[in-house]
Amino acid sequence: MTADLCDRYFTSPDRLNILEPNLLQSYGLKTSFHGKIETVSCFESNPLVRETLESPGMGRVLVVDAGSSKRCAVLGDKLAALAIQNNWAGVVINGYIRDSKIINGMDIGIKAIGTHPCKSSKSYRGVRGCSCNFGGVEFVPGYWLYSDEDGVIVSKNELILPNESGAEED
Repeated sequence: MTADLCDRYFTSPDRLNILEPNLLQSYGLKTSFHGKIETVSCFESNPLVRETLESPGMGRVLVVDAGSSKRCAVLGDKLAALAIQNNWAGVVINGYIRDSKIINGMDIGIKAIGTHPCKSSKSYRGVRGCSCNFGGVEFVPGYWLYSDEDGVIVSKNELILPNESGAEED
């Protein structure tokens, strides 16, 4: 998906933003997901991540900027289950997850730097709906994120996805 989208749109006036290669690892059964971006910025504390995933996702992708902290995880199996239950397309985290063995059996797509066994604190709520920058990309609420095995791309506008046969979808 992302390779085909890059082939088609990379030279368009609304040039695609491509996340730094190999920055994030994939977790969950969904290797490909896309949707409008919603954001949470937090550091070593995840109450707003939980609150956001408890709300209707409507096929959106939650981007969490956890500041690349290596001291804890900001998402585990319980929050991943909330994402599935509330129809979030996926979660992209500039930080760490825990419970990866359980998450890898769940019907969700998650990208994160890696795993960490410690849970986050609950001392700082965080900020929702702000622009986040990491991996050379600005993640803006309402922009579109596309993720698969080849990478993560962000576009200001929704892109037409190729269908299974390689032809354009209507």
